[in-house]
Amino acid sequence: MSGPLVNANELAARSAMRFEGESGEYRAARTALLAEEIELRRSIERVAAQRRMLLPGPVVRDRYRFRTAAGELDLAGLFGIHDTLIMYSWMFGPQREAPCPMCTNLIAGIASTAKDTEQRAAVVVVARSPLEKVAAFAAGRGWRGLMLAQDLDDGYSREWGAFMPDGEEVPALNVFTRADGVIRLFWAGEMGGDTMDPGQDPRGAPDLQPLWAFLDMTPAGRGADWYPSLDYPNAASTPGG
Repeated sequence: MSGPLVNANELAARSAMRFEGESGEYRAARTALLAEEIELRRSIERVAAQRRMLLPGPVVRDRYRFRTAAGELDLAGLFGIHDTLIMYSWMFGPQREAPCPMCTNLIAGIASTAKDTEQRAAVVVVARSPLEKVAAFAAGRGWRGLMLAQDLDDGYSREWGAFMPDGEEVPALNVFTRADGVIRLFWAGEMGGDTMDPGQDPRGAPDLQPLWAFLDMTPAGRGADWYPSLDYPNAASTPGG
């Protein structure tokens, strides 16, 4: 059931959460923040609903070839039994000895929920490097159940925003649908350098990386110049390591 929304400030004031030793000032600030968090939740829901109501996107001409563990497939083959396909383009081209750390951190989250996601949609991570190289790195990370694909001629990567004419790789997220044999673009991530706000790295919303969601709840936040690494040699000596 749905109905009119209660004012966020009123909802926040209803919260009975209290912590021993908190000051009145802390509680007032926390309640004010709670109201903003409620508004953020509502905004996320509103944007998601607007996204779901998008008009049919352009028809996709399936001229792409991918190499996968199941053999060579076209875009239609990546759908499997589903009518929706989520494609993430990994910055891991043949010129790279190792993949982009930021992409890799994001894909770790995708991999951890891939089996759950695949109950509702196909999810594929595509890269330009040979499949053996990509699969070996994924295995070293312990990623299981995540479908990996090699873009055999860079055609998909070039046409769907992951490989620029100057040879630069960028991440790309595209969602396709299939109905009556016709593949269409449903949605594509379009936030980047042209849409970034001052003092922030270009990123989409909601942010797909759990890392940033966790750090946003800490006093220091994301930091101005810190990024995840592919390797932490001293990880075993850190708390929880």
